[in-house]
Amino acid sequence: MAIAQPDFTIGVEEEYLLVDRDSLALSPAPTELMERCAAALEGQFSPEFLDCQVEIGTRVCANVGEAREDLRRLRSTVARIAADYNLAPIAASCHPFADWRDQHHTDKDRYNNLRQDLAGVVRRMLICGMHVHVGIEAQDQRVDLMNQLVYFLPHLLALSCSSPYWQGEDTGLSSYRLTVFDNLPRTGLPPRLEGWGSFERSVQALTDLQVIEDASKIWWDLRPSSRFPTIEARICDVSPRLETTLTLAALIQSLTRMLWRLSLKNQRWRIYDAFLVNENRWRAQRYGMTEGLIDFGIREIVPYETLAEELIALVAEDAQALQALAEVENMRGIVQTGNSASQQRGVYARARETGRDHQDAMCAVVAHLIDEFHADL
Repeated sequence: MAIAQPDFTIGVEEEYLLVDRDSLALSPAPTELMERCAAALEGQFSPEFLDCQVEIGTRVCANVGEAREDLRRLRSTVARIAADYNLAPIAASCHPFADWRDQHHTDKDRYNNLRQDLAGVVRRMLICGMHVHVGIEAQDQRVDLMNQLVYFLPHLLALSCSSPYWQGEDTGLSSYRLTVFDNLPRTGLPPRLEGWGSFERSVQALTDLQVIEDASKIWWDLRPSSRFPTIEARICDVSPRLETTLTLAALIQSLTRMLWRLSLKNQRWRIYDAFLVNENRWRAQRYGMTEGLIDFGIREIVPYETLAEELIALVAEDAQALQALAEVENMRGIVQTGNSASQQRGVYARARETGRDHQDAMCAVVAHLIDEFHADL
């Protein structure tokens, strides 16, 4: 009997920060703005933990082309409505110079409970991410593919890094967001799961004790979704440009299909110890794409440019089948121009070279992020 092919549908969630167009500082979202966005986007828009932060989510999309149309509509609508209040959204995982101490959380039961439960740790959560869902209906297959996909999480992170600055300082990292997020419980790389039953039993143990109310409070870099029949990749920084988001979504979708395709030949990707994958996770978090990642098969640090070509070749057949080859091949363009963290540092350096002081140069970075958000709309 032929093995049924999963749908490999995709969905994308993104978090944005709202900034004042004059000061370029963070601004709380006016109630009227939130109401207008919620009405215009019909269940695809919501507040986030901080009142300067919003979240959007696409519909279930058959392919990356559908995702592009929906994301463009979502981003455009938020930008258009925000402009009426002299605000602009940015899709970067950290605001370059905002201080978390000055921010306030959204007054809703969910967020009030989070603040109570997670105490001082959650107060620093001035960060944004993006999540990509890939539709895999069979539960055990979902877990099996997830176990193998973990290997590629550092590769995705390196491409997405957009948070080099924190409270007006260059952290030296490409994704400072993860240093904040990793302070929460139930984060980081997922454990290797034996199957869906194993996952359910672990979740049940915590829910029975009322430690968590459901699996949505498990915030691993990759998880079986608590709401949908999907694998949910959560490793990536949010991307300023729409087309970068689509490349990451296409890569995650294509990698998942490639791993499924291996199973048809009774093959699978080697599962490395989390200790080793975590080393690559750190390298991606620290350096982005500039210092390469470890290829554990050949035991060498390989330049990211080489890894990108290998990834494109690895999933080309799958990307073609999913109508996502152009988006996957856009990896080359991102490698050539640098990820957002590198680009932000370039904007800052050029501003300083022209005589602007540190704060003005930080503002130049925010202005760049506004331009990037609007570039593909």
